[in-house]
Amino acid sequence: MPPMGSGRRHNRGPGFAGTKPGDAMKTVKRLLGYLTGAYKIQFAFALIAIVLSAIAGVIGSLFMEVLIDDYITPLIGVENPVFTGLLTAITFMAVIYVIGVVSTLVYTRTMVVIGQGIMKKIRDQMFSHMQKLPVGYFDSHTFGDVMSHYTNDIDTLRQMISQSVPQVFSSVVTIIAVFAAMIYTSGYLTLIVVAMLVIFYFVTKFVGGKSAKYFVQQQKSLGTVNGYIEEMINGQKVVKVFCHEDASKHEFDALNDELYGHAKSANTFANIFMPIVVNIGNIQYVLVAIIGGALAITGIGGLTLGAIAAFMLLSRSFMMPVSQVSQQISSVVMALAGAERIFGLIDQPVEEDAGTVRLVNAKIENNALVETTDETGIWAWKEETPEGTVYTQLKGDVQFDQVHFGYVPDKEVLHGVSLYAKPGQKVALVGATGAGKTTITNLINRFYDISEGTILYDGIDISRIKKSDLRWSFGMVLQDTNLFTGTVMENIRYGKLEATDDEVYAAAKLANADGFIQMLPEGYETMLEGDGGSLSQGQRQLLSIARAAVANPPVMILDEATSSIDTRTEAIVQAGMDSLMKGRTVFVIAHRLSTIHNADVILVLEDGRIIERGSHDKLIQEKGKYYQLYTGAFELE
Repeated sequence: MPPMGSGRRHNRGPGFAGTKPGDAMKTVKRLLGYLTGAYKIQFAFALIAIVLSAIAGVIGSLFMEVLIDDYITPLIGVENPVFTGLLTAITFMAVIYVIGVVSTLVYTRTMVVIGQGIMKKIRDQMFSHMQKLPVGYFDSHTFGDVMSHYTNDIDTLRQMISQSVPQVFSSVVTIIAVFAAMIYTSGYLTLIVVAMLVIFYFVTKFVGGKSAKYFVQQQKSLGTVNGYIEEMINGQKVVKVFCHEDASKHEFDALNDELYGHAKSANTFANIFMPIVVNIGNIQYVLVAIIGGALAITGIGGLTLGAIAAFMLLSRSFMMPVSQVSQQISSVVMALAGAERIFGLIDQPVEEDAGTVRLVNAKIENNALVETTDETGIWAWKEETPEGTVYTQLKGDVQFDQVHFGYVPDKEVLHGVSLYAKPGQKVALVGATGAGKTTITNLINRFYDISEGTILYDGIDISRIKKSDLRWSFGMVLQDTNLFTGTVMENIRYGKLEATDDEVYAAAKLANADGFIQMLPEGYETMLEGDGGSLSQGQRQLLSIARAAVANPPVMILDEATSSIDTRTEAIVQAGMDSLMKGRTVFVIAHRLSTIHNADVILVLEDGRIIERGSHDKLIQEKGKYYQLYTGAFELE
């Protein structure tokens, strides 16, 4: 069996921690590609609005000097002051600030639209790419961690695009504009701001660096916790059956404590950052007021009351965006960690498929196969060769020739397996867990590619057959059923989306599922949710068998298909299965040996090798391993 993902495996896929700065820059460039791609015009519009908002704030602060010196001070001590000029100046200031407010509203709303649009595009890309990944990827990654890409990682990315990016850009523009205005107003007072900025830099470097480090670790720990929770939810019945609640809670506590430690450290540094910045700004504000007043009294620098007031506003306006940029560092780093994980999934190598042989509908004319668009019940493999198009009828002849395979390097699971299944034969695979039964069916479907040897399907190497066509020719009924949210009708039709209602009814009757379906509240239109949790395990398996029946595939693979059904129901289902299997090549994996009496061939596997082959009667007479298994002298594990 392939190594399954586990919350304890700590195999979490690509992460951001430990990546080089160059890798982070690649991630940033990819994100900018989304911004400057489909949303180029909207993003440019948002940037213009950000610049207008920043400039409006600076002009408002600078105009304070004019307002005080030219309009307020001249009115002091005047017997009959005229406020016309002052009202005009205040109106001008109001217009400037309204422009700033409107610009802020515009770029905020625009970035929200852009952010949600990019998130939709990334989710679409992830999901589309995920459909192309090999089965091995999901065998080695927990479902919870994969889901974390769609939830936590996407959410951090959304916050960065819709909030952090405009905030940082706005702050940078404001810093540049305000700094220029401060130099214009007073070079002496600007030196004070620069000195405080140096202190601020070292504080930011220490606190921000610590915060960023722990935020990255928090993101990884969150994926681990999600993976474990998902695993425990799926296995809750097993947990309760084996009274594993305390052990599960203990392990969860350990993972949760790890997440708590990283989150606590990350948010501690993030939360103390703003109070430090605010107090540095307050100290700077006081120093500017004191030193500015002293310079004005001594006449140095030509400072006026209005200039000091304007500079104080500018200094406050300067420290605020600086602190905002520093505050957003943690959010940006956390978002980049999420983006790195997302791009890690998107960059996972897709399932390779160099197959060119296609499966087509065919009919026989003049003793020759001819391709047709009609469903004739005859299928053919279509291959383009230098000599022309060649059609080979699909009969279900499967052969393994000295096949070697291992899920991981240096650990072989199958050792030179050779077997054959003639068209219409029912081949049963028997053996202990880990003997290689399911691995054989995985290789037939090309969920994994073999290391050595050859697998032939109707005389064609399966590596030359297009995977989608190859898998379409197989119908699979697994031990673990998977039902989807939808009606009973839709779940059965999942095997063949274009199936008519009559075909669905016929498939259900063939699988002996029609009886219990008719007793459901709304029959075939009964809505199933939560993997069909309202149905019994046997009923769910019957629907799974009906789904395979409606697909009407040339070859069937039954992996413990009746293991979840009681003995009485099994007899009923077995009759339906026998009808379904007529004329088809069938591979049956069975632990319950009573279900394979009528198998044409029984293959006994042990440690990745076929040690016995023959019919039930023949193997019983030989009194080998199968005889021991059947009589109970040796039990399957």
